[in-house]
Amino acid sequence: MVDVSQHELVPEHTVLDEEVLEGVLSEYDIDRTDLPKIKRTDPALPDEAEIGDVIKIVRNSRTTDQAVVYRLVVD
Repeated sequence: MVDVSQHELVPEHTVLDEEVLEGVLSEYDIDRTDLPKIKRTDPALPDEAEIGDVIKIVRNSRTTDQAVVYRLVVD
């Protein structure tokens, strides 16, 4: 079976530490539940991602070199 998370077109997905997450949430003045959602069954998620974790996704961008987005893992 193919490991989708290792495909060259899938952007980097990492689970945020709580310390880093608190900084991100305070920077944007939002709560964890205000973040866009990603399903736990998404094949691009790291194996260690659990429901309630926040994922940092780093995508290539033509205008800013890299675009960083955050997603809350849901059931």
